[in-house]
Amino acid sequence: MRGEDERSDSLFSYVSCEARVPADHPLRPIRALVDEALEVLSPEFERLYSKVGRPSISPEKLLRALLLQAFFSIRSERQLMEQLDYNLLFRWFVGLPMDAAVWDATVFSKNRDRLLEGDIATRFLAAVVNQTRVRSLLSHEHFSVDGTLIQAWASMKSFRRKGYADEDPPDEGRNAERNFRGEKRSNDTHASTTDPEAKLYRKGDGQSSRMCFMGHLLMENRNGLIVDAALTQASGTAEREAALLMIDRRKRRYRRLTVGGDKGYDVRAFIGDLRARHVTPHLARDDHATKTGRRRTSAIDGRVTRHPGYAVSLRIRKRIEEGFAWIKTVGGLAQTRHRGVARVGWVFTFTAAAYNLIRIPKLMSASP
Repeated sequence: MRGEDERSDSLFSYVSCEARVPADHPLRPIRALVDEALEVLSPEFERLYSKVGRPSISPEKLLRALLLQAFFSIRSERQLMEQLDYNLLFRWFVGLPMDAAVWDATVFSKNRDRLLEGDIATRFLAAVVNQTRVRSLLSHEHFSVDGTLIQAWASMKSFRRKGYADEDPPDEGRNAERNFRGEKRSNDTHASTTDPEAKLYRKGDGQSSRMCFMGHLLMENRNGLIVDAALTQASGTAEREAALLMIDRRKRRYRRLTVGGDKGYDVRAFIGDLRARHVTPHLARDDHATKTGRRRTSAIDGRVTRHPGYAVSLRIRKRIEEGFAWIKTVGGLAQTRHRGVARVGWVFTFTAAAYNLIRIPKLMSASP
């Protein structure tokens, strides 16, 4: 018998969001991990918010919504609010009642920026990996480090000579054609008018220069989870400087570490800094002929390469690229939508935490 095509908009529904989400939905174990981490951060939220005035968006709901934006590759806060308006799964994960109005996208963005003051992204990442059931998945001695370029929200046309903000030809409009051929441009003499903190940088010979930042990850080697993240301005030494910063944060807890990395870290000064910190450098050797015809000798010697653990670190360190790939493709940070080191760094670290939350439930189900 054919059913009737009738609308029932005027009837009330007594089914909750909780009842509509399947018991085996992948977001359920993630929600449990997130709630436990947010409970740890509750004292931090108390210090960030005033005791008087009108209530703002709950920071717990705000962070859950931002996680959904990373999980489902939602391009903007405006689209996120649209999804929250009619998506029952999103409402359940955030903790928004069925009949509650969604927030204005601008108000949501302003409340997100408030969390920059307390470095909540870094604390949230730490709260996720420091949970008791997560620590058993981590290696406490063996790590890998690497960096990647994050394209800035600034075009090459915005890279102008300092002190000459308006160089467009007259009567050509604000997006006039520009010819950079033969013009010498560098970060010392030029800066972006869109994002002055972005730097002109290229990864290597033969590659194009672009406006970008540099994101850095520290990965533990047992299951490839991200234990620390940082974002800096792009430079030739930024990867090594950020690596030392993240290693120092781990050294507060553990006495002896090994750190794997690619050939870019095979620099004598950097290896000396690692040894001074009692960190064994499991870095890829960089032996090559220089442009002058001389042979460059690696700073990694037999004291390191003779141990079987060195070969293991070289094999496992490549898994850090999986984290970068997820952050850039699914997390949407191939090109950032934000400006400034502080804001872009906050989003980069928070997206690294989202990557961990995707993988941890799978690792827990696979562990004996």
